Amino acid sequence: MGQFILIPIIFFGVIILISSFFVVKQQTAAIIERFGKFNSIRQSGLQLKIPLVDRIAGKLSLKIQQLDVIIETKTLDDVFVRLKVSVQYKVIREKVYDAFYKLDYPHDQITSYVFDVVRAEVPKMKLDDVFVRKDDVAIAVKSELNDAMADYGYDIIKTLVTDIDPDAQVKAAMNRINAADREKTAAQFEGDAARILIVEKAKAEAESKRLQGQGIADQRREIARGLEESVEVLNKVGINSQEASALIVVTQHYDTLQSIGQETNSNLILLPNSPQAGSQMLNDMVASFTASNQIGEAMKNSRKKKDE
Repeated sequence: MGQFILIPIIFFGVIILISSFFVVKQQTAAIIERFGKFNSIRQSGLQLKIPLVDRIAGKLSLKIQQLDVIIETKTLDDVFVRLKVSVQYKVIREKVYDAFYKLDYPHDQITSYVFDVVRAEVPKMKLDDVFVRKDDVAIAVKSELNDAMADYGYDIIKTLVTDIDPDAQVKAAMNRINAADREKTAAQFEGDAARILIVEKAKAEAESKRLQGQGIADQRREIARGLEESVEVLNKVGINSQEASALIVVTQHYDTLQSIGQETNSNLILLPNSPQAGSQMLNDMVASFTASNQIGEAMKNSRKKKDE
């Protein structure tokens, strides 16, 4: 009979002994209470507690955690925008007691402070400034949270504004503005390119005209030099300058007729073009040269008489 009573006692004792040991995971803190009152904080590893007297009131993770908060607010230029703020925080190892007993819902507390700071900072900025100065908003949130949550045993590691989402109509308007600016810039570049092309074309044309004029001048200079040499040769055989000039003109006339005759598709007509044109042209030129010489001599004589 005594054996039957001993077995349950032994079994009950083994259960109590086993329940005296417990394991705390890495980066975790366990809070031990004795008869409902805080007793100790146990870190990672195998731990021992008094059965039926001590109990594990709770466990807190010491790892870095992240809370994402979505806030809708209005900017200085009256644009409603949704911001996503990510808060990275952890329980301070030395303040596990405060984190466990002073604050029931840390997520709600952090969210309230994030809402308060963001809705105080963003309405001071225009929409474009919110995108540019989002780090300033994150720094302001972190500063406010550090001051508030340190008393509760929480350390704010980092705050990030991870998303800025204006209203769909506002985004469409911003895209249209951006596209218009790009088209304006493209038109300016095209106008500059066209202007440069016109200027360079004008410069090239001016250079071409200059070179063409220089070529014509060189050509006429060589023609004049050739005529001068021809006149000198004719003078040596007893032909005076007037007759030589007329002869050269007639010779060029017939050379021109010959070159025209060699061109089958030429549309050039040289007037006069009768068989007697050459001799008539020669007589006319000699007569005109003679008359011009007589007029020149008469003008010289009249000037001499006036001087006397």
